Amino acid sequence: MSKIDTRVQDFLAQKKIAVVGVSDRRETGCNLAFHKFQEAGYTVSAVNPRLTTFEGKPCYPDLKAIPEKPGAVFILANPQVTDQIVQQCVDLGVKHVWMHCMMGTKPGLNASMTSVSQNAVQVCRENGITVIPGTCPNQFLKPDFGHKMMRGLWGMLGFLKVSDAVKPSPN
Repeated sequence: MSKIDTRVQDFLAQKKIAVVGVSDRRETGCNLAFHKFQEAGYTVSAVNPRLTTFEGKPCYPDLKAIPEKPGAVFILANPQVTDQIVQQCVDLGVKHVWMHCMMGTKPGLNASMTSVSQNAVQVCRENGITVIPGTCPNQFLKPDFGHKMMRGLWGMLGFLKVSDAVKPSPN
């Protein structure tokens, strides 16, 4: 089993998941992930500071506002938001973080289509948080045809490899 599969299994073993970046403006991959987690029986908390509800359920401005601490956090938002959310994970003791990236886990392939912050990845690793820096849970949790194809292609191209090396911050 590859390292990504182990990290995915550990993430999916958590029963309470916060999904950061849900939207009421359009259908997004984040909304799809929220629904897939829900359909799979997870307790899912929506996070977006602009919303108070998401599809009739509470939506929280940040992780600290969620009544029960999540075991894992999925982020599909701007990398600057990822930095803030990861710091909240450190503060709350959350040990599993997944940062979305459409192009697998290879840094820098498409900067406009990623939630991955190399600084946040480093903070996770320095604080004992298991991090998946890229790809998408929709490729692993009962994937539809498109997500199944992406997972296969990214795997074949080597875009699903995850390194434990801490890279210096670009700042």
